Amino acid sequence: MGVTSKASFSEISKSHYLFSTFNYFRLRKLIDEKPYFLKVRLGDFFEVISGFAFSSKDYTDEGVLVCRIGDISKTNELLVGEMLRLPEEYFEQYEKYRVQKDDILIGLTGDGKYFKTCLVELDEPEILLNQRVGILRLKKGVSDIAIKFIAHLFNIDEVQNQIRIVAMGKTQKNVSPFDILNVKIPNVDYSKQNELLEKIKPLELEISNLKNSKLQPVNIINQVFGEAFGFSGDFYKEFGKGMTAGTQQSNPKEKSIYKVPFSHIAKSNIVRVSSRFHNPKMQFLNERLHSKSTLRIKNILTEKAHRGASPQYDTDGEIPVIKTAHLKNGYIEVSEDEFVNEAFYKKSIRSQVFENDVLIASTGKVSLGKVDIVLSDQNFVVDGHITILRINQDLYNPLFLTYFLRSILGTYQIERDFTGATNQIELYTSEIENFDIPNFTLEQQAEIVEKIKSQLDEQTIIDRLIEEKQQSINKIIEDAIKLEQN
Repeated sequence: MGVTSKASFSEISKSHYLFSTFNYFRLRKLIDEKPYFLKVRLGDFFEVISGFAFSSKDYTDEGVLVCRIGDISKTNELLVGEMLRLPEEYFEQYEKYRVQKDDILIGLTGDGKYFKTCLVELDEPEILLNQRVGILRLKKGVSDIAIKFIAHLFNIDEVQNQIRIVAMGKTQKNVSPFDILNVKIPNVDYSKQNELLEKIKPLELEISNLKNSKLQPVNIINQVFGEAFGFSGDFYKEFGKGMTAGTQQSNPKEKSIYKVPFSHIAKSNIVRVSSRFHNPKMQFLNERLHSKSTLRIKNILTEKAHRGASPQYDTDGEIPVIKTAHLKNGYIEVSEDEFVNEAFYKKSIRSQVFENDVLIASTGKVSLGKVDIVLSDQNFVVDGHITILRINQDLYNPLFLTYFLRSILGTYQIERDFTGATNQIELYTSEIENFDIPNFTLEQQAEIVEKIKSQLDEQTIIDRLIEEKQQSINKIIEDAIKLEQN
């Protein structure tokens, strides 16, 4: 049953885009309920700089870093270790797009609920800004603003709602950098800003300690598989950063020279002679994997591996579309804005996914190789860039397969077998079906799954604690603003 509401033309005219959707009026009501918050424009104090559309074909193994939306975490961190690189000379050539200390970075594309931000607090290495990320930088001569206080305001609903209300787009929500300048914030005295920052310092320290105590999922997964197969859990770092998702937290690759006998070339089904296939680290992992009994992925499927289909989007549809961007290599972030209708769902059988299906992103540099499992019985479809693996659960544990493919033992096969160049890389279903996987009993698989899952669950608890403390910070700031402005 749909929701209806009435709105006057005067209310519609409050939007310079003349929005008239239910979501617009819902957010408008929330914003208007907090007039004490809406005092001065960000544009009175800040200028905005949009990132540059760097081409993925320019990415290099060494050079200057480039910050993309994915390099800003939902917990307001700049993920320097996961950034890609551009040629060193770009730092001079694209001087306008340099990231500086005390910049506030904001993702200009969001999920409709939250637009990510972070404060650049330290003198970071050389970083350039990619498209769809903006910089808020204090105007010259402005001195009565505590940057850190403004950065905290972006975590509060009163600010986020003002961004959401001007965000546009069907399949993703985009906001204009100039609309960010029209966001209003409370007019808080400079001394009061610093007083509040002092008050929340203990909570910030607790959040910092919690973040430092977290283990990265890639570390947990590789530690457990390393113990099972006799290699260091840190070997994935030595493996080196490549083109695919599973290698992005590895160390930069170093040049090396080695010999390969012709007998090794014959080991490749398509007679590969590339260093990517035959380098010693690949061969070491191949030897470790085959130190135990293996079988092929195709042996555990209930149907052939296949990709989804191009969705026919319907704003009135109710069945969410899962695309490459929704695979987070740890969970699936289901879109609230991209839907198909029931007719498309029934017609496009190949794009339907079900609970315990394993999904693999199969195109695009960096994105290729993300692996996630569907843990909901809700109806979904996937697009043509994702491969679906439907597992015979009498033979194999889908969660075990997911963890295995995220480990370096799965990653090296993904990195070895993709084809193409620059961002136009592909991983075909025929290659995926022929990946080698451990021939473990269901009991052995369950034991490894439990070891990994229990540690991952501990990290989720830490995330909740961080969120709770951030909410406490938000409340301190909101209560102080309300008291002062009223």
